[in-house]
Amino acid sequence: MKPVNAETTTEPSQAWSLEAAQALFELPLPELVYQAQTTHRAHFDPTDVQLSTLLNIKTGACPEDCGYCSQSARYRTGLKAEPLMDIESVLEAAERARDAGASRFCMGAAWRNPKGKDLERVTEMIRGVKALGLETCATLGMLTDEQAGALKEAGLDYYNHNIDTSKEYYPEVITTRTFEDRLDTLARVREAGISVCCGGIVGMGESRDDRLGMLVTLANLQPHPESVPINQLVPSDGTPLASCEPLDPLDLVRLIAVARIMMPTARVRLSAGRHAMDDATQALCFLAGANSIFYGERLLTTDNADMVADQALFKRLGLHGTPSGAGDASA
Repeated sequence: MKPVNAETTTEPSQAWSLEAAQALFELPLPELVYQAQTTHRAHFDPTDVQLSTLLNIKTGACPEDCGYCSQSARYRTGLKAEPLMDIESVLEAAERARDAGASRFCMGAAWRNPKGKDLERVTEMIRGVKALGLETCATLGMLTDEQAGALKEAGLDYYNHNIDTSKEYYPEVITTRTFEDRLDTLARVREAGISVCCGGIVGMGESRDDRLGMLVTLANLQPHPESVPINQLVPSDGTPLASCEPLDPLDLVRLIAVARIMMPTARVRLSAGRHAMDDATQALCFLAGANSIFYGERLLTTDNADMVADQALFKRLGLHGTPSGAGDASA
């Protein structure tokens, strides 16, 4: 096992083991946060937080059986399926996000994989969002090489495709596609020259080692993802995971810190579930190395923190959002 110190944990290309991740997680919290903050400051302005706004451009009727997802056609969640949005409406939403302070605009569609005509419309959305001066991100399901190439040609900056959890726990959450399917799409995205946004969800009944195993998988990708969203499960009535117990907030802080140390140049995003966190928990997560959030009152189908509350919290903490067009240290 590698010795646990800041000097050895700031190298993006090092190989990580579960044992090394466990050793970090088990450090006294002041030491763990110190190491994470030291790593963070070596690569980022510690007061800078990248603001992303997420828009669901196609809702529901997904054939997958992801146990956490209200958009699956397999579960009765009360969600009404909606077709792919028109381009003008998407660009209007992107313009509002930019004017509110977002620097990245993420477009999500509930597909197993996009079809030809749909992908053509999405590429037009990407071009339009880019023209507004925003970074672009999309999450559309699994991709072929040709689809990844088309997204790159349209100017897509980031592709989000989460691995969700550890390889071992994955079959407990999803059975309609494999963990390897996820990794294959990430490889196609990387080969196309698009930056990778990939993280997972915690609080789905998984063990601590499953959470750390997820981070080990991500950290050992060559290179590791440029953006790493850490989502807390937002239980949706009607889904198999609706009754899961919430994660201990300090376990989340520790997980953020471990992610920061293991993936030093990534934007570590405090993602879904933030609306249920108090200000102190969020402040600790930022101190532990989180430097990206979803910004706006709505995620794909769940509530998000209020923009005004976010602005007030940032003012109290002395944080600021990344200006549009500024880019990331990891890009």
